[in-house]
Amino acid sequence: MKKVSLLLVLFSVFAFSQKYTKAEISRITEGNIDSALTIFQTSDSLQHKVLLDQSMDANPKDKYTKILVNRMKLALLSTGSGVGIAAPQVGINRNITWAKRFDKDGKPLEYFINPKILWRSEVLNLGPEGDLSIEVFRDYFYRSQVIQLEYFDLDGKKHTEIVEGFTAIILQHEIDHLSGILISDKIENQKMKNFEKVEFYKEIK
Repeated sequence: MKKVSLLLVLFSVFAFSQKYTKAEISRITEGNIDSALTIFQTSDSLQHKVLLDQSMDANPKDKYTKILVNRMKLALLSTGSGVGIAAPQVGINRNITWAKRFDKDGKPLEYFINPKILWRSEVLNLGPEGDLSIEVFRDYFYRSQVIQLEYFDLDGKKHTEIVEGFTAIILQHEIDHLSGILISDKIENQKMKNFEKVEFYKEIK
């Protein structure tokens, strides 16, 4: 009975993780798989369309997920100053992000597969944000100060944790990308709201 229950749990986790398409595999493996993927830009109409599309869950144990995760990290590192990136920004509409963990010693970069925000604090921060996919764009945005995050690693293990401060801001920014939401589209909605300003954070790349 326990074995059946475990199989049902695993099925529920990955049932909606569709296999990569031929086009996705071609993009993920193009060129040297140990090199950075190009970061998509809104200034290119075809790339902009990808950035606006809804992303799907990825199978953490798929070999192409591992390649994609690694190439996303290289793409982020290639920017020199970026602190987060989402899979749509390298042309793949899958629910995968990277973020710099300012809340941990050494401020390491960490990946998040199929991340979901389970809870957001009502206390908000107002701070400046930019975007690796939007050239010469900066504005101020409200984000929850604390979030509860659920995600998977490459072994298929589920993690749940509370994330605070600047790292929480980065993750909210990157998870927006997975829903096709760009900060350039959030301006008017947020300017109509009157939230309490708590603290300014460094610019998000």
